[in-house]
Amino acid sequence: MNVNLRLFYTLFFQKISVVYLYLIGTEELGHLEMIGTIVYQLTKNMTVEEIKEAGLDQYFVDHTAGIYPSSAAGMPYTASSMQVKGDIIADVHENLAAEQKARVTYDNILRFCDDPDVIDPIRFLRQREIVHYQRFGEALRIVTDKLDSKNFYAFNPEFDKRKKRR
Repeated sequence: MNVNLRLFYTLFFQKISVVYLYLIGTEELGHLEMIGTIVYQLTKNMTVEEIKEAGLDQYFVDHTAGIYPSSAAGMPYTASSMQVKGDIIADVHENLAAEQKARVTYDNILRFCDDPDVIDPIRFLRQREIVHYQRFGEALRIVTDKLDSKNFYAFNPEFDKRKKRR
């Protein structure tokens, strides 16, 4: 989800059509729900021996079989992963990077997985990240096309407003 909703408000006030950016933020929450459901379905009937064999014993001690959003390395999800600078150009680039990172994560899951009931939804999620990346690319083009400077990196369009000539 990263800064999708922040971008929605920024672009909305710049009068740029961005319904799809708002929808991407909502869809990203759905991705989290889908991954949580997959994990739940794979772990709900595990025995203590299977938990140990899978290396999930430390997780089980803290969370039993509950779904606790964390990275593969065990780092819990926090809002600190949502990077917002307040500069539309920087924020769209952050979203572009986040979508690519998610795609690579799904690629890596597919490399390890042989369960078709997991592979199919992961492929679907991977494809959605590609579409999101394309939409953010379009948003970046729209924003940069609307700037009135050839060197749009020289100022923050959110705060450094150009004075109108009289």
